Amino acid sequence: MLHHDWPVPTNVGIAMTNRHGGVSTHPFDSLNLGLHVGDTIERVVANRELLSKQLALAADPVWLEQVHGTHVLNLDSLNLVDQSLDNTGLVNQSLASSNALIADASYSQTASQVCAIMTADCLPVLLCNQAGTEVAAAHAGWRGLCDGVIEATAAQFSSPMNELIAYLGPAIGPQKFEVGAEVKQAFCALHPQAAACFIPSGDKYFANIVSLAKLRLSLLGINHIYSADICTVTDTNYFSYRRDKVTGRMASLIWLKS
Repeated sequence: MLHHDWPVPTNVGIAMTNRHGGVSTHPFDSLNLGLHVGDTIERVVANRELLSKQLALAADPVWLEQVHGTHVLNLDSLNLVDQSLDNTGLVNQSLASSNALIADASYSQTASQVCAIMTADCLPVLLCNQAGTEVAAAHAGWRGLCDGVIEATAAQFSSPMNELIAYLGPAIGPQKFEVGAEVKQAFCALHPQAAACFIPSGDKYFANIVSLAKLRLSLLGINHIYSADICTVTDTNYFSYRRDKVTGRMASLIWLKS
């Protein structure tokens, strides 16, 4: 788990995993939490069970099918199906095929409902209000970030924006995230000040996805922001798609304790 000294409301739990402590084998070693990367279902389910046990979660995390979009799933209105293995050894098919779980963020104000997103270079963004009564998790790759996944997630909250807290987890660092000019143009077309988050590299740019997220948060009025500042590409304690191509997925989770 990521160790941090961030101020977190008493009623809120947060956790961000690294790649250690699970049962998966190379190249998914060892705490791979993603079903979609080529690891065996049995090992992923075992890893998810280990995670729930270690965090003493009252309910299993709600795992999303992430598509680099901006849809936010309100877990309070979702009729959750069984996420465990069925007697055929396969993940419950009603869960695997549920269109309702295609989303890149989730929100809840219900106790023990665990918002979770998976990453392996993209930026995990966890949000809560200072009162500890609302939580959300967002998956911010550059497309989702540019298209407004943070804004869509924050819009779920009933609390004022200046009462929200954001926690940014490990992600690809600014010295490793090389992008084309079209990526810079897409961000700057919306907010010219985003130009400061890009450093020229020949005909491409190095993008600072954490700074881009901080900009979008601050424009919303969210100024209580805490960041892990860990590069998943250079730190081999973390999964990195850009570094390894075939790899596992970490999870970032947030929930209300009561």
